[in-house]
Amino acid sequence: MITCYLRYVIDPHKVSDFEHYARLWIPLVEKFGGTHHGYFLPHEGANDIAVALFSFPSLAAYETYRSDAADDPECQAAMQHYRDTKCYLSYERSFMRPVFNDESRS
Repeated sequence: MITCYLRYVIDPHKVSDFEHYARLWIPLVEKFGGTHHGYFLPHEGANDIAVALFSFPSLAAYETYRSDAADDPECQAAMQHYRDTKCYLSYERSFMRPVFNDESRS
């Protein structure tokens, strides 16, 4: 299993636009076989950082999601929302391997 960690620099004046963007992507990741762990929006501290976490069974499964999502009309609509609102300024993507108490889940 791999978990994709996305760290966004968002426009603090467009948090509601970013939240809408986030709500569009959660079911889309799941539609393509991923497990979304949610978006995390600013609450205390920095008002321009948001995080998203979602997992796929493997990096190959993630790459298939990326390829399939590129042609999906709902994914294209979610990206159009971003282009229309510019609700985030940049993002960084990292992949992590989760560690659980039960080794069989890793």
